Amino acid sequence: MMDEVPGSVGTSASFALRLGQTIFSSASLLFMSLAVEFYTYTAFCFLVTIMGLVIPWSFTLALVDGYSVLVKCPFRQPGIMLIVVVGDWVLSVLTLAAACSTAGVVDVLLKAGSSSCPTKLCSRYQISVGMAFLSWFLSLASALFNLWLLPSM
Repeated sequence: MMDEVPGSVGTSASFALRLGQTIFSSASLLFMSLAVEFYTYTAFCFLVTIMGLVIPWSFTLALVDGYSVLVKCPFRQPGIMLIVVVGDWVLSVLTLAAACSTAGVVDVLLKAGSSSCPTKLCSRYQISVGMAFLSWFLSLASALFNLWLLPSM
């Protein structure tokens, strides 16, 4: 039965996943933006852009999930579910790409020494990357749950 898929749109588990995505993406964006030099690296700009897309997407779907849970009416329209699944997968892949590319740049900066990246600045970048990976993990979970639900519609 389609209502039994935990984590799909309209469930309390989905609400928790979306809220987590919003929190981790916001934290990633915040820690990256606190460093005034982030714009000098393309990978960092890419991460900021993707987190800027993930935050409103996840927050909007968290609102939909919260409303669905409160009124006890799951959100199950095939056309809209297809958009949610495609959006989840696209943002999940982009989040992973941004987190991996940023992690690579941070690793290179750390190996280059403190002249390229002061310790305080590199720690912020590392925290930002960690938050992006956590956001990606939750995003992947949402994408998988919703993809699992889609064929039953």
